[in-house]
Amino acid sequence: MTRYAPSRFYLTSAAVAMGLAAFSGWIAVTWLPALLPGLLFLGSAALLLTLALQPVIEVQDTYLQIGSRSIQWSDIRRVDQTGWAAPMVAYLTLADGSRVRLLYPGDMETANQLLGAIQQNATQSLINGVPYRQIFGEPAAPPPPRMAAPRVRLLTPEDEAEVERMYQELKRAGRVDPED
Repeated sequence: MTRYAPSRFYLTSAAVAMGLAAFSGWIAVTWLPALLPGLLFLGSAALLLTLALQPVIEVQDTYLQIGSRSIQWSDIRRVDQTGWAAPMVAYLTLADGSRVRLLYPGDMETANQLLGAIQQNATQSLINGVPYRQIFGEPAAPPPPRMAAPRVRLLTPEDEAEVERMYQELKRAGRVDPED
């Protein structure tokens, strides 16, 4: 299981925008044109707070969980990206024809990891209109059990015996180089 939580950057930015909106409102009491930036800061704070409060997304082996909603990988028929990368916005079309907007407010690298995980696990889907098999090939089968690699002989048995004899002789002597 991998959890993708919203970035704390959005909550911090919302707090800063709220502070600037309050400051602009305080200035607007004496100078009315300061009300415009105050309203813009207030709108920005609302948008950033909405992004910061998005639900956690969990990628499980058998399903995708967005907040309290679980979606089986086999139910996803399409994964469509939008032009938004950070915050990432993608649309999932389900088997019953409904569409789910997936909004992940995180950094670019984590958003790309999440999108890649969704695309790789949704084996029954079209990815941006292209069938899964064309992009990733057949769904991965479990790997076969690993067999021990055969031992490759580098020395002949006579050479191995000679190396062993020299090693035992050096071991008995207790040193490699003779003293002067």
